[in-house]
Amino acid sequence: MADKNEVTLRVQEAYHRDVGRGIARIDMETMKKLGMVSGDIIEIEGKGATSYAVVWPGYPSEEGKGVILIDGNTRANARVGIDDRVKVRKIQAKPAERITLAPTQPIRITGGEYYLLKLLEGRPISKGQTIRVEMLGSPMQFIVTSTRPAGAVIADRRTEITISEKPAAEKLEKVPRLTYEDIGGLKREIGLVREMIELPLRHPELFQKLGIDPPKGVLLYGPPGTGKTMIAKAVASETDANFISISGPEIMSKYYGESEKQLRDIFKEAEDNAPSIIFIDEIDSIAPRREEVTGEVERRVVAQLLALMDGLQARGQVIVVAATNRPNAVDPALRRGGRFDREIEIGVPDKNGRLEILHVHTRGMPLASDVNLEKLANVTHGFVGADIASLCKEAAMHALRTILPEIDIEKEIPQEVMDMLQIKMVDFEDALKNIEPSAMREVFVEVPNVHWSDIGGLEKVKQELRETVEWPLKYKDVFDITHTVAPKGILVFGPPGTGKTLLAKAVANESEANFISIKGPEVLSKWVGESEKAIRETFRRARQSAPTIIFFDEIDAIAPTRGMSSDSHVTERVVSQLLTELDGLEELHSVVVLAATNRPDMVDTALLRPGRLDRLLYIPPPDEKSRVEIFRIHTEGKPLGPDIDFQSLAKRTPDYVGADIEAVCREAAMMAIRDYINGAMSPEEAKSRAADIKITMKHFDGALKKIKPSASRESMKQYERLAENFARQVTTIEEEAGEEAAKAPAEKKEKEKKEKKPAEARTAY
Repeated sequence: MADKNEVTLRVQEAYHRDVGRGIARIDMETMKKLGMVSGDIIEIEGKGATSYAVVWPGYPSEEGKGVILIDGNTRANARVGIDDRVKVRKIQAKPAERITLAPTQPIRITGGEYYLLKLLEGRPISKGQTIRVEMLGSPMQFIVTSTRPAGAVIADRRTEITISEKPAAEKLEKVPRLTYEDIGGLKREIGLVREMIELPLRHPELFQKLGIDPPKGVLLYGPPGTGKTMIAKAVASETDANFISISGPEIMSKYYGESEKQLRDIFKEAEDNAPSIIFIDEIDSIAPRREEVTGEVERRVVAQLLALMDGLQARGQVIVVAATNRPNAVDPALRRGGRFDREIEIGVPDKNGRLEILHVHTRGMPLASDVNLEKLANVTHGFVGADIASLCKEAAMHALRTILPEIDIEKEIPQEVMDMLQIKMVDFEDALKNIEPSAMREVFVEVPNVHWSDIGGLEKVKQELRETVEWPLKYKDVFDITHTVAPKGILVFGPPGTGKTLLAKAVANESEANFISIKGPEVLSKWVGESEKAIRETFRRARQSAPTIIFFDEIDAIAPTRGMSSDSHVTERVVSQLLTELDGLEELHSVVVLAATNRPDMVDTALLRPGRLDRLLYIPPPDEKSRVEIFRIHTEGKPLGPDIDFQSLAKRTPDYVGADIEAVCREAAMMAIRDYINGAMSPEEAKSRAADIKITMKHFDGALKKIKPSASRESMKQYERLAENFARQVTTIEEEAGEEAAKAPAEKKEKEKKEKKPAEARTAY
């Protein structure tokens, strides 16, 4: 007969924020049934073992489901897995006088007892249970060897913690235990892996009832650092299956037949100790495409692997999990049903995934109150799990550097200094400057420190760029609700020196997106296919690390009008590749293409239609008001004389562009320095009297005589005519589309009339 003070619940994984706190979440209805309130101690009875936890009310989403949410450490102590049943009852725990812990690996921690007491305070503990603690990102495990008094106890400030010098020999672990809660942002992927691996191993009868064979293999693929190997380790830890890991290159041998023999031995061992999981890391190194390899060994290894996975001999309860970041390099014969039944992509995490990963990696860190993990998740576009782990370690190292002056390396670190050690938001911000997304490392460009305020005038162009680039990234929900697709690309054109590249720098900075800069000519290569490959790789990396801005400077160099060149048609193939990437079958999501040129007439017209480079923005030479702003920007911080009149300077520079005005300001400053140093003074004297330098109107007059406008009046008119032509073309396209839409109903009516007449004639006859 069931005990009234006991209830059976189904185990579910804990939320990331609850991990390592020794708490169990149960719905309010079950808590009332057992007469429990928040903070009570419960005993969780699993498969021949018990664990203890502090009860907390469950989340509304779990209400009435009869589940208990506990972390991997509590599950391991109760010897249960996810979806297993446990018996839960309320108990009374005594205050702990003394707790003795033994590490599972040789360690030396200064002040470890004080640190462990802070972590264990308020948590129920019993002899024999395993305690896992996070020490600056690295998990460590301790076995509770004894408690005083015996039974379930609770640690408080008066508890004495003792750490044994000798590790617990019987529990020494070669591989650190990983749980599903140690993986952030991959809930869906873990669910898919679990149903492929755990179900066949735990309940083969389900598949017998359905009359199908259970899945035999899973291929995990995705960019490096997303957590493929980590998922395999977690599955091995969470299931009771025998786990055999094969590192691709280690089975290859120079002796004939040795590599195949090693594979056969591994599968034989797995069958003898079934149920087993065989994990093959970097499978592309041992099973490459046979038609592309020259070595005979690789072909024989692939053939042996095919035979073992789906040969005449049944392999029983053995599941093969493989990981690769180059799925297309794996032999296609392996990627069919019966071998690798399911291919699961482990992709780059989204904002919510990054927040979960940050929670995982900052779990054991002493974070200051100003640390905003949500803000960090927002700005780490394109970061994979490994990048976020590096970011957290780098932030910890920054925090460590602040207390280094107070540490004497020879002596033990005082407890007050240890208590001061906190990781602040500024440490994370500094770490962000040093860590970039691993997918972008080869093409990474440090985002220039240019803001909208650094660009004088051009308000209309700035607003267009904000709407096209910034808004789709920052207000994505608004675009989704209105079913509006953001423009894919923008072409910025105008006379040299008007600020086209400067605008691209400001866009990259203000939008907080990843930035890839491509200088036109650097894409071109003398080898056939290399130029197109460079374009493909650029777009592939941009998709991986989205949101991304790809900036093509001097696009006329790589995308000139096709059919006009007398070269080996390299640029024609590059244009075709660009067109395919911008508007092909594979869609661009959160990738914006920004191109700049001062020869828009040379750019291929197919690129300039809507759907590719949607917006054509003409950057005109600055008007008088804009020139005043540009003079102010370029003289900011300079020691100006009281007679400087920006309005007068703007009136005298009608044909000057931004670059010309910058040159005038620089030349005026050089003239002032020349006048000052001409007195043949020594460097020491010049340094002491440097504050006396003043740039006056006389210097600007001299600079204006020396520096003339870089673009002629005639060339300006040509650009204006080009801008008008482009505007006219766009208007014509829109008008034609409008006329077509207006014609459609009239044509439909006419067609219906014609179809109706013969029918009426037949009736009359």
